[in-house]
Amino acid sequence: MASISLFETFIAIISFLIILYSLLKKPHKNLARNWPVLGMLPDLLMALHRVYDFLAEILEMSNLTFQFKGLWFAGMDMLITVDPANIHYILSSNFSNYTKGPEFKEVFDVFKDVIFNTDSELWKNLRKAAQSRLNHQGFQRFSVTATRSKLKNGLVPLFDHFAKEGTTVNLQDVFRRFTFDTTMVLITGSDPISLSIEMPDNEFAKAITDAGEAIMYRHIKPRLLWKLQSWMGLGLEKKLLEADAVFDRVCAKYISTKREEVRLQGISNHPINGEGEDLLTSYIKLDTTKYELLNPSKDQFLKEVILNFIIAGRDTVASALTWFFWLLSKNPQVVAKIHQEINTVLPRSKYGQEKLSFDSTQLNKLVYLHGALYESMRLYPPIPFERKSAIKPDVLPSGHKVDANSKVIIVLYALGRMRAVWGEDALEFKPERWVSKTCGGSLRHEPSFKFLPFNAGPRSCLGKQLAMILMKTVVMEILQSYDIKAIKGQKVESLPGLILRMKHGFEVTITKRDSA
Repeated sequence: MASISLFETFIAIISFLIILYSLLKKPHKNLARNWPVLGMLPDLLMALHRVYDFLAEILEMSNLTFQFKGLWFAGMDMLITVDPANIHYILSSNFSNYTKGPEFKEVFDVFKDVIFNTDSELWKNLRKAAQSRLNHQGFQRFSVTATRSKLKNGLVPLFDHFAKEGTTVNLQDVFRRFTFDTTMVLITGSDPISLSIEMPDNEFAKAITDAGEAIMYRHIKPRLLWKLQSWMGLGLEKKLLEADAVFDRVCAKYISTKREEVRLQGISNHPINGEGEDLLTSYIKLDTTKYELLNPSKDQFLKEVILNFIIAGRDTVASALTWFFWLLSKNPQVVAKIHQEINTVLPRSKYGQEKLSFDSTQLNKLVYLHGALYESMRLYPPIPFERKSAIKPDVLPSGHKVDANSKVIIVLYALGRMRAVWGEDALEFKPERWVSKTCGGSLRHEPSFKFLPFNAGPRSCLGKQLAMILMKTVVMEILQSYDIKAIKGQKVESLPGLILRMKHGFEVTITKRDSA
């Protein structure tokens, strides 16, 4: 009995009320019924295992915008939309009225003042600093070097091992470890080496996953309930508290080590001046005259820098790569076209010859590959939903009213599947939709308010270019050297969370290409 959480008890009570109410009233035809007192929460909880598809179905039937009614007096009502006109209005035209808001920051309190958790002047300072560092040519070269090094010393030996042994491997786990190691190198200059044949556990990586799971459930629990669980240290809230303790301990170690490195570097009078500099070093040296609200002398600020970039760089790219290779396993004709494009556009990299070290200019020539990655993220966006809060009452282009301090949810997963937005073939995986037929096969542009994996407006993703280069580099290495086959019969479904992951992982076999 002690193992039963308050949330489980809450669900049991709701289930009882649903059964009782169902005996008194015939079921409603709508996908989400508005129950007395409970609102639409019961239907949401019953569909939680497939919540993103559930919301997509509702939005398809609701002309792209839907008013969700939650538990009475629990502050759980929200407007859910995938209308591109509304998205453009919220994220750009009337950007100043739609912020993260204090409730968002409370839900994500474990991450304190990371850039995605802030608004106003602090957000502007953080974004300006991040943009300066990510756009620095030295850091971009460092990113390419780190990615290639991890491929050579981590992923390739691992794939060779599994190919030789003939055993199955969870490709999702491999990509998460690959991006975790690579991102930690870019942030701290140190490789945790979680990607190896032994597949060791890493407490920092696990803490980030645990925190994300707890935060996801805060979105569907009444605030009073998760607050009580947090105060009592129960269930997922206990895991969140433990994750926060890991963040403190691990980040403190990295920060202390890096401060000493910077101190010794200053004594030796051999500064790097940003050439190949990791992000933590760069932020420790931050010129505070340019950023009034940032204080690199405080460890808390540097901890938030580490958390911000590891969250942005680990699971998003790993998610995109996982779903991409799953879609390739179901569409061999797409794999064949990517191979054909490689041999046509980059003839020197034909199989059997020494592979090129591709730079961004060469990778940009691979339009079909680029389109295939975009198409995958259209259907399976790494971040499946975005949450906003209105400062003042407003009316959206769709005519829906928005109250002050109310929540607005943009469901990216559903947006990519709307026939009203993408046409009757919206559910099909068609990389060709991204290749222009009238401009000599160039990449076709779609408005960011229609294709939203990299966000839109003032908060658009700063690391978009780096992420695309990383993904193309990884895909090129794998497709040139290996054949990936999905294990038949495995159940592939998404896990409800802040990042779109496969619930059961993605089991594959790996074989070396004969001509590689």
